Amino acid sequence: MSDVYLTEPQARVRVPAAMTYAIFSIGSRQFRAEPGVTLKLPKLEAEPGSKVTFDHVLLASDGKHVHAGKPIVKGARVTVEVVRHGKGPKIRIYRFARRTGYRRHAGHRQPFTEVRIADVKLKGE
Repeated sequence: MSDVYLTEPQARVRVPAAMTYAIFSIGSRQFRAEPGVTLKLPKLEAEPGSKVTFDHVLLASDGKHVHAGKPIVKGARVTVEVVRHGKGPKIRIYRFARRTGYRRHAGHRQPFTEVRIADVKLKGE
């Protein structure tokens, strides 16, 4: 028998490249924006193909430094391109009261706007 040492293969550590990203808010929801990423946002009144700019940026990073807002980062903005509008999956609402014959049902599909992050600008750029 030869001297064979069985070892577990070593997992490669993935070090992310320096990237620009921002966390912005629309209404009460927050989203992370990286250039080139596609997101589903609450419905926006914008035509597909148009550009929309959000300036309520809570946190932004240029890959080297992270800028936190108090409450927002001044001068930072996220520009998105509207891809399409759509509706989410159907949610069933069912009300039931036992022994009374009371049954009500309804359905709901939440509208959304799919956008592609075009650009993330920090202050001073």
